Amino acid sequence: MKLHRVCPRGAYVHIPFCRRRCFYCDFPVSVIGDRKSGENSGTIAEYVEVLIEEIEATPRSPHPLETVFFGGGTPSLLTAAQIDRLLTVLDRQFGIASDAEISAEMDPGTFDRAKLSGYARSGVNRVSLGVQAFEDDLLKLCGRSHDAEDIFTAVENIRHVGIPNFSLDLISGLPHQSLEQWRRALDRAIAISPNHLSCYDLVVEPVTPFGRFYKPGDRPLPDDDLTAQMYRLAAEMLSRAGYEHYEVSNYAKKGFQCRHNRLYWENQPYYGFGMGATSYVGDRRCSRPRTRKEYYEWVARYKASGGAIDEPPTSTEDRLLETLMLGFRLSDGVNLLEIRESFGAESVAAIVETLQVYDKNNWIEGLDRSGAIGERRSPPARVRLTDPEGFLFSNTILASLFESLTVESR
Repeated sequence: MKLHRVCPRGAYVHIPFCRRRCFYCDFPVSVIGDRKSGENSGTIAEYVEVLIEEIEATPRSPHPLETVFFGGGTPSLLTAAQIDRLLTVLDRQFGIASDAEISAEMDPGTFDRAKLSGYARSGVNRVSLGVQAFEDDLLKLCGRSHDAEDIFTAVENIRHVGIPNFSLDLISGLPHQSLEQWRRALDRAIAISPNHLSCYDLVVEPVTPFGRFYKPGDRPLPDDDLTAQMYRLAAEMLSRAGYEHYEVSNYAKKGFQCRHNRLYWENQPYYGFGMGATSYVGDRRCSRPRTRKEYYEWVARYKASGGAIDEPPTSTEDRLLETLMLGFRLSDGVNLLEIRESFGAESVAAIVETLQVYDKNNWIEGLDRSGAIGERRSPPARVRLTDPEGFLFSNTILASLFESLTVESR
């Protein structure tokens, strides 16, 4: 990869609407209930108009979009006509490459074959299906709006319509979840055989209902040893089933890695549109407000400014830390030769010295055990975390890297 392309090649579009808020969710969402959708909600129609205003106010790029990702929230609450209109505006403003990956997050029970066919005609060619669990009791415990039967109906519809690429999302470490339940969930996912699987470990955020119900480390949440077993089990079962563990939480069959998410993990620029979305353009990160009212006010100011982002450029130190934090999420790891070119030999020396401690635990691959870096010795071209142990302890490794690099820069 080349560090820091100039022009964004991808766009994230946030659709914040949900039937209800899941008990673990701290995303910027707007709850509209079970009876509202793009067909009959003035709130959704208004939001789409403001979203289009933001897109049209954004300065154009000379390069077409190679990825578009509708995230949420629940983008599948929008009509096919609304998705088509958003894609038309994006194409008019930036261009969309003929082979672009166009993804949409969808929840089971929020779409039928007719709607999905409309999405496909508009250009959506990848579905990320929010399954989370296959047991009705766990789904209810999470506050999900679908049941297990809805999952299999959704998969059948995706296959019938012929969407060429689909992914399933699962969550481990749920309250009351056993290792055997997690094994059964993985078995069911493997039997469905999606092109891609995302397996996220539950994070209990304090502002969520789960944050009020449970304290990290307390029952009925699985303890750290059990969640580590769940992580190892996923890595073992999915790798054996032919999935590449290409990112800490993501698995893909050959040729089906998520191209859009790789932009994030490779620390490349991208557009972000919508309430709560973040963009990374011209070395400036800009986060939109997390409520509709404040977001609408922000868009009005953004239009009046001619699409100017009033944020300072990301510092060199922050870019280095972000590159390491994101790059070590990938099985590819990070390229220290490129880091030396962009951030200097002293930074690479500090990185290698820090990683040597964890190399002894077999959490690191690719590190020259001598650690020698000088005029006659180059750093290893690529260093990565081992799977699964290095990935399991990635937070520990990154905390040490951040400490050594911030001390080194002072």
